[in-house]
Amino acid sequence: MLSNNREAHRPPADHLPTRLPRGGRAHPIGGGARKTLLIALAIVALLLAALTLAQAATPAPTSRYIALDAGRDHTCTLHTTGRIHCWGNGPTDLLKVPDGRYSAVSAGEWHNCAIRQEDGGVTCWGRASNAPSGAFIDVAAGWHFACAVHESDSAIECWRTESFGRSVLDYGQADPPEGEFSAVSAGYLHACGLRTTGEIACWGRSSFGRTDAPEGVFTQVSAGTTHSCAVREDGHAVCWGMNNYGQSDTPSGTFTQVSAGAWHSCGLRESGTVECWGDDEYDQSNPSPGRYLAVSAGMRHSCALSATSTRCWGRRDERPLEVIAPPTASGVRGVSSGGGGATPGAPTPTPTPTTTYTAVSAGGFHTCALRSTGTIDCWGDNTYNQVSNAPSGTFTAISAGTNYTCALNSAGAVTCWGRNLYGQAPTTRSGTYTAISAGQWHSCGLTSTGAISCWGISGGNRLAAPAGTFNALSVGWAHGCAVSSAGAISCWGDNGGNGRVNSAPTSGSYRAVSVGFDHSCALSSTGAISCWGSNANDRTNAPSGAFSAFDTGGSHNCGLRSNGAVVCWGNSANNRTTVPAGTYTAVSAGGSHTCAITTSGTIVCWGDNTSGQAPTTRSP
Repeated sequence: MLSNNREAHRPPADHLPTRLPRGGRAHPIGGGARKTLLIALAIVALLLAALTLAQAATPAPTSRYIALDAGRDHTCTLHTTGRIHCWGNGPTDLLKVPDGRYSAVSAGEWHNCAIRQEDGGVTCWGRASNAPSGAFIDVAAGWHFACAVHESDSAIECWRTESFGRSVLDYGQADPPEGEFSAVSAGYLHACGLRTTGEIACWGRSSFGRTDAPEGVFTQVSAGTTHSCAVREDGHAVCWGMNNYGQSDTPSGTFTQVSAGAWHSCGLRESGTVECWGDDEYDQSNPSPGRYLAVSAGMRHSCALSATSTRCWGRRDERPLEVIAPPTASGVRGVSSGGGGATPGAPTPTPTPTTTYTAVSAGGFHTCALRSTGTIDCWGDNTYNQVSNAPSGTFTAISAGTNYTCALNSAGAVTCWGRNLYGQAPTTRSGTYTAISAGQWHSCGLTSTGAISCWGISGGNRLAAPAGTFNALSVGWAHGCAVSSAGAISCWGDNGGNGRVNSAPTSGSYRAVSVGFDHSCALSSTGAISCWGSNANDRTNAPSGAFSAFDTGGSHNCGLRSNGAVVCWGNSANNRTTVPAGTYTAVSAGGSHTCAITTSGTIVCWGDNTSGQAPTTRSP
């Protein structure tokens, strides 16, 4: 039985950063990952005695951001324009971001790293860093080392940074294992990577069990000082490693993201609320109320990102952390200043345009639509050119995936653009198709013979579509479903332990199907909607009544009734299920936002508008 005395839980000497009582000097911790991977790191106190660099405090920026990472005594945020702002306490060269446009940022203890938009290369600043050449999809700045995932082969490469003239403790933290990875997180003396199969691999200093990653399939991982945390495929969080302050005692319930700090951890609930656990001496585990999009746990502070601002709590040196004020109302159209995400109102009345929208598809953080002329219009996040690279010409169908889009022209040819890490978005695809569906890392289409053809990542049997003749199909994160010519539902891919594949209806006649992250829904021949898979947030509890169309998002769904009313259910974070008044002809549910076409041919969107993917109204 463990003692309740804090000192009894203090770890033995292991070259660890010394945690001083309130009023002592600060000790570095960093965090690093891409837009969706936020990490916290730490540094030893012995370095502080030798530190001679001048400390420069700079004010926090105020604008719209799409990612953040909490470092030692500073924080970095990524703006929607691709600009990075770093503020807080640290050497001048740590807070001065090199000019350029970036797609990801990672804040370490005395250095930061980011991925450039123009070529995918890594730029680091602060302490000297010999970043490798090449294009990368993720980067993480750790304690005197950094790691990044190559775009070409998904391999992880790590390198060491300058060490203030002292030798760097080497426990193999810069020697990653072989294999294909989708994300990496660099901690104090260890690092962890997320394999493309969803499994976690950790390496480096193994004491306290920090590299003993649990088995299973995960969606995100974060390496801290002497512990690590991850989110399982079903949304449950798990932490491992040192637990002297309860930093590895994960709360019950589900999360969309988790961040491991020095002696505490924080997680983001599907509702947008933040929950922290572990050491709270400096209020770093006492989050500010509100709804957020991301969270990052640092050394003695934590920060979270809302649709309009960044809010931090805890201590930076000896001062409480200030709240970053939201932008002016003119800067963020249709967004609540209270940090709760998009606040849609009634659509602005507009005359019926000559050109209208005929189809809309909401992706991860971007949206694409077809005009009545057959041309494509896209808006929102453009990190992977999923907006700017929309092809010219005329098309008959469109499907937006997580960060790419595919479209079908009148000749049945498939064209895709955006992120093509696993071949899910080829510029051209041989064959003739009648339907197309873009998922997370794979895509599928119906050929002119009614057969299913899939391409992209093959893990989890994503590409193992059944044989037969089908009339409709849909793919999501790791599974797909299709409606046969007889009206039966067939699903394939990773079942994920929540029945998203195996629990598909075995009887009945259906005419449409739509696949989300860990659940699916189908529209019967009578207009009733049936859902299966994970029921978090009641996402599979479809409303009764008849519908003419519907769509399944990441964790919410929307249906269109015959009278033009839209009904949404499931995860309500960011107001994604709060439908604006109006009459609609089509609806599409994305990762955390929804868009619908009005009877006048304009588009109304609601939900998360962090990247401009859900404007209140949009005209052709």
